[in-house]
Amino acid sequence: MPLHIETPLLASFPLSQAAGRSVWLKLEALQPSGSFKLRGIGAACEEYARRGKRRFVSSSGGNAGIAVAYAGRCLSIPVTVVVPESTTERAKDLIRQQGAEVIVHGASWNEANALALSMIGAAEAFLHPFDDPLLWSGHATLVDEIARTAFRPDAVVLSVGGGGLMSGVVEGLRRNQWGDVPVIAAETRGAASLAQSMHAGRRITLEAITSIATSLGAKQVCEQAYALTQRHPVRSAVVSDRAALAACERFLDDHRILVEPACGASLTLAYERAAELEGFDNVLVVVCGGVTATIDNLRAWSQACA
Repeated sequence: MPLHIETPLLASFPLSQAAGRSVWLKLEALQPSGSFKLRGIGAACEEYARRGKRRFVSSSGGNAGIAVAYAGRCLSIPVTVVVPESTTERAKDLIRQQGAEVIVHGASWNEANALALSMIGAAEAFLHPFDDPLLWSGHATLVDEIARTAFRPDAVVLSVGGGGLMSGVVEGLRRNQWGDVPVIAAETRGAASLAQSMHAGRRITLEAITSIATSLGAKQVCEQAYALTQRHPVRSAVVSDRAALAACERFLDDHRILVEPACGASLTLAYERAAELEGFDNVLVVVCGGVTATIDNLRAWSQACA
């Protein structure tokens, strides 16, 4: 059995009313680790376990790190997660709760990542948060599950940080003969590395992440994600932090599920009847989840954005 679960696919009456079209939700927030990350991370960890690796090392202070820690516990393989100094105490606690070792190093993810890579020997496997074909293949199972139902989306809305989810969803669309289904890539202003890359016609690196949606905080999307914008119908949508936070609170009221602002970026497009949805009658929103933010965090951020 895989480490991830098959998540519910449901039609959302509140979001459909707001969007003026049929909105369906793939509830990845219900994964055991709290986010979609477990699909790809779990698949990669299982593969590395089959190869005889005896420790997992990752460099994420967010949902990927939590997913690696969860997978390691399930597979009885020790895990070390290197996190930057900016990582919240809640995120570190969630990683430790799964039995993983947490090492704090560097001011940014890049510095934490460099230390994690230096720890890899013959016995260790490195789990990248988003840039790994094993992860993309695992994330693609999200589409496999939908394809087994009677529902075929006209478009898929998802949030983009490093681009791992988008890379996996496009892989899933193609292997289920849905290569014509567009992807609408949602980002928050201040973390919109994909949008700026598409505008520039080349993969760019942001000088800094200024959005509160830190789960989208990759200064540069992976090469695969950018390349897919040249080969697959991809629309870009950028929303404000304030809108993403409002979407999180509305979603909590509507569906009793708390998600991070990174996920709120996608939900915003439905709640605000965004122009990017025009022309699509049946829209799928990937509710990617996230567990490092609390309702108190959301409210504090909302006050700061007011």
